[in-house]
Amino acid sequence: MFLWDPTTILLAIILGFIVIKFFHNPKQRGSDSRFPPGPKALPIIGNIHILDLKRPHKSLMQLSKKYGPLFSIQIGTKKIVVLCGYEMVKEALITHAEEFSERPKIPIFQDFLKGYGIIFAHGDNWKTMRRFTLTTLRDFGMGKASLEDKIHEECGHLLDLFKSHEGKPFDNTKIMNAAVANIIVSIILGQRFDLQDPKFLRLMSLFNENIRLLGSPMITLYNTYPQVLRWVPGPHKIIVKNFDELKSFLINTFKNRVDQLERNDQRSLMDAYLIRQKEEKTIPTYFHDENLTVLLSNLFSAGTETTSTTLRWGLLLMMKYPDIQKGVQTEIDKMIGSSKPQTFHRKEMPYTDAVIHEIQRFANIIPNNLPHETTEDVEMRGYVIPKGTHIIPLLASVLRDEAHFEKPEEFYPQHFLDSNGQFMRKEAFLPFSAGKRSCAGENLAKIELFLFFTSLLQNFTFQAPPGADLDLTPAVGLSTPPQSHMICALPRN
Repeated sequence: MFLWDPTTILLAIILGFIVIKFFHNPKQRGSDSRFPPGPKALPIIGNIHILDLKRPHKSLMQLSKKYGPLFSIQIGTKKIVVLCGYEMVKEALITHAEEFSERPKIPIFQDFLKGYGIIFAHGDNWKTMRRFTLTTLRDFGMGKASLEDKIHEECGHLLDLFKSHEGKPFDNTKIMNAAVANIIVSIILGQRFDLQDPKFLRLMSLFNENIRLLGSPMITLYNTYPQVLRWVPGPHKIIVKNFDELKSFLINTFKNRVDQLERNDQRSLMDAYLIRQKEEKTIPTYFHDENLTVLLSNLFSAGTETTSTTLRWGLLLMMKYPDIQKGVQTEIDKMIGSSKPQTFHRKEMPYTDAVIHEIQRFANIIPNNLPHETTEDVEMRGYVIPKGTHIIPLLASVLRDEAHFEKPEEFYPQHFLDSNGQFMRKEAFLPFSAGKRSCAGENLAKIELFLFFTSLLQNFTFQAPPGADLDLTPAVGLSTPPQSHMICALPRN
């Protein structure tokens, strides 16, 4: 007997519903001889059948070997252009920064973000929110000594929790997320939470679940056939439900703050936004409540997920490669001793700096990058990419570019060291992407990574539990965290 699994049944339903619409849209099947080449697409499903939907970046990197650094694929009836390798991504996002500066309207993100905030916002709304965010992040911490004080405070709480396990195995996911989240929370909300506060951990779990679900194969199918799947139970409904719970928390937080606002005593990004909202209340403005809730959630998520995930990868890699861990600790002991790590130490610690960069490169946190869209027709390398084309600037292909990294598939800190053992920058090191849509919190993340990582290795040696297998295969999600694992933090003093 032939058995159909749920995904096959669902796909069959989708095909049945969409086939009529497909054949009534002949333009979707047309092709431009100057459009980037790609694999032949099947009716209705396009190239879905040749993609690993759990790790699509791997399939795309394989396709680039056949079609080159600029090629196209088709998902359902939608044509997408993929950019592979550092030179190609640089040409698009930096040389043609303005032309590649939009975001496509992805159904799942439209459902719960509605085009507001900063990450998946569009046009003038995005420009206004990004400008406000960059200015306000600078005003409330980035580049100031007060930010280091906040990070040291959170490091202290995190170290205490690590010590409380007395060298016994534990999962560091929740407390690492909470410690990193408190930094951005202090900037955007003007407060911190206890690392074991149930409400805070609940918020973190909502974010973590959404990040995991957003990278699932079912969400890829939903984004391809939203007209059909919108009415079917699935992860898309869980994502919206989780966001609504987070949104309620944020709305209550800033509504409680409105009556306490003082123009000359702004304590957070939220305060600055609400003051701006009051000042512009008589004119059409982007500074409305819906934009605020999405902006805060964007910053909360972006300011937590990638940094905490990178740190978790860092500790896993230190357990996997104890000689590298020992090299970092030796440099810490020599340059910092028992003092608190400071950002100025980074320039004096080339090996540690190289290890942190290699952790970011190897971890490959956002392998697909966030999608872009062209704002006008673009001619590149003899091809024409029409206005409104969905673009994937594949970050995995940049961080694994063989022309720039000697051992791209290995964890190899020497990628960032010259022959004299001094730190060496690599132009293909783009974990925060590039261009007008690059990560707004890049500078904050760099400071956090150095201070958290050095503080942890200054105080602990990390080992795997006896008999544990350290698997470096990433988990599935919008970002790529390590697989669930336990760590042992052995105090060094």
